[in-house]
Amino acid sequence: MILVFADQRDGNLKKASKEAISEGKRLATSLSDSLGVVVLGSGAKGVVDEIKKYGADKVFVSETPDAYSPDLYAEGVAKIAKENDAKVVLFPGTSMCVDFAPRVSAKLEAGLVTDITATEVKDGKLVVKKPVYSGKAIATVDYKSDIAMATLRPNVFELAESNGAGEVVEFSVDGEAKAKAIKVELKEAGKVELTEASIIVSGGRGVKGPEYFQNELQQLADLLGAAVGASRAAVDAGWIDHSHQVGQTGKVVSPKVYMAFGISGAIQHLAGMGTSQYIIAVNKDPDAPIFNVASLGVVADLFKVVPALIEEIKKAK
Repeated sequence: MILVFADQRDGNLKKASKEAISEGKRLATSLSDSLGVVVLGSGAKGVVDEIKKYGADKVFVSETPDAYSPDLYAEGVAKIAKENDAKVVLFPGTSMCVDFAPRVSAKLEAGLVTDITATEVKDGKLVVKKPVYSGKAIATVDYKSDIAMATLRPNVFELAESNGAGEVVEFSVDGEAKAKAIKVELKEAGKVELTEASIIVSGGRGVKGPEYFQNELQQLADLLGAAVGASRAAVDAGWIDHSHQVGQTGKVVSPKVYMAFGISGAIQHLAGMGTSQYIIAVNKDPDAPIFNVASLGVVADLFKVVPALIEEIKKAK
C-alpha cells in the first residue's frame, strides 16, 4: 500500500494534503498498488468525502476531540502503516507534518526525505528529488530501508481527481500523549495562507517601511487574491511579522506567480521561493541577484511600478 497522511484542521482539508494524496495516487498506479489515506484529529470525519475525490482506496479515520499530539499522531500513522504493509508513506509539507513525521520514521525504521519536489519509480522502488545547498542543486535520493517516507513541498505537485473504492475504516490510537497542544492561537498572517497561495506579493528592504506593506502591497495582494510575503531584511526591520517571511529561515513557498518588490535576492531568500513557477522582480539595481532567477525583470522604481500596476488591474476588473 501507498499511505498518505492528510493534514486537516477542524474539518478543513489543507490544499497540501490534496496534493500529497494526488501524488500518492500516481505512485500507486505506477507501482500497481493501492492508495490508503490516514486522517486524525477533531473534524477528521468531515474531510472523508473530499479525500475520496482524489482516488483513495481506503480512508483510515480516527476522530478524536483532543488537540494535536505528536506522540499519538505518530503512533496512529505507524500503526496503519504496519497493519497494511505500507511500502511508501507520504506527508504534505505542513508545519505539523514536518514536526511528527520523524517520529513515524523512527517507529517504522524507515528512511525519511523532507521537502521533496519530484518523485519517480525506478526498478519498482521510489526515488525522490529535493533542493539542496539553498536551492543551488537538486539531489536525487533513493532508499535503503524497506519503507520509503517523504514530506512533499506544497504547491509543487499537481492536483488530480481520480476514482477509488473509498472504503472508510475507523480506528483508535492507543498510548499516552507525552506532549500535546493545549491551545492553538492562529496569528493573522493575511487573508491567504502563505504556503498555499497561488500568487505571492513580496516586499524587501526597498519598500522603506511598514506602511507600504500595510497599504500598497496589501492592496495589490487583495486585487490578485494573493498572499503578502517579505524578505528577512524587512522582517528584521520590524516592518512586518515573521509569519510573512519567505526564505531559508522563514517559509518555503512554490506559488504559480511570485512578485518581488525591492528584494535584492540573497541566496537565503532564493532558497525559499526559487521553485516558483513564474517570478516577477522589480528593483532599481540592474545587478540585483533576483534578476538571475526572474522570469520577468523590471529595472525601475517600485514606488512608480506598484501604483501603476494597481490601477491597471482595477481597470481590467
